[in-house]
Amino acid sequence: MQDKREPVQTRRALLKTGGFLMGALVVPEMVSAKVKRIVQQPSPMATPEAPRPVRPGVAARPITSPRVVRPDLMRCAMAALDRHSGRGLMRDRMAIVDFNAASGEPRMHLVNLGDGRSKSFLVAHGKGSDPAHTGWLQRFSNINGSEASCEGAFLTSDYYVGKHGRSQRLIGLDPTNNNALDRAIVVHGAWYANPQMARSRGMLGRSQGCFAVGERELADLFDRMGPGRMIYAAKV
Repeated sequence: MQDKREPVQTRRALLKTGGFLMGALVVPEMVSAKVKRIVQQPSPMATPEAPRPVRPGVAARPITSPRVVRPDLMRCAMAALDRHSGRGLMRDRMAIVDFNAASGEPRMHLVNLGDGRSKSFLVAHGKGSDPAHTGWLQRFSNINGSEASCEGAFLTSDYYVGKHGRSQRLIGLDPTNNNALDRAIVVHGAWYANPQMARSRGMLGRSQGCFAVGERELADLFDRMGPGRMIYAAKV
């Protein structure tokens, strides 16, 4: 005898199977829709990164000593060095005398042209350049017997021992100082150019037109300067 419950069970099984299949189809669709909504949602706006400061371009450092030598004077000195390049001047260092400054200030600047470093020295000017002894250079002269300082480019020459001890001869390279050798305009040491004089009187004594520096500083200057280099003196 055939069991009448079999069709019922079969139909139930089919319905259960169909429901499972429908669920399997619906669930991925729901998950896909959910993922789609998440993807389509706008992401929160990120905080913009602060702009980095623009670093200015670093230009090649000019050959100068800006802490001690005024730019106008430095340009004049470099132009003189170029102008007299045919005289065999060495270009590693030179001395620049700023006669625009008072004698009580270190105004002879020995500049290393390779890295711009410098050392400054006190230096006196001539009596004829400051007749009233004010401590300030008033005028230049290239005339014999004027006892005045002269301006322009000088070539440092040989050392000798004279009445001021060890000294260095100078050759004037410009029309404003071409009598320097005849006038015996040299670099030498002097008691009136020592730092103590500047501290006690506020100025140095005066030379006869020579570049007189302190007695204790002379050896250091000569060691750094040497022959074959330029001294440029001016009031710019």
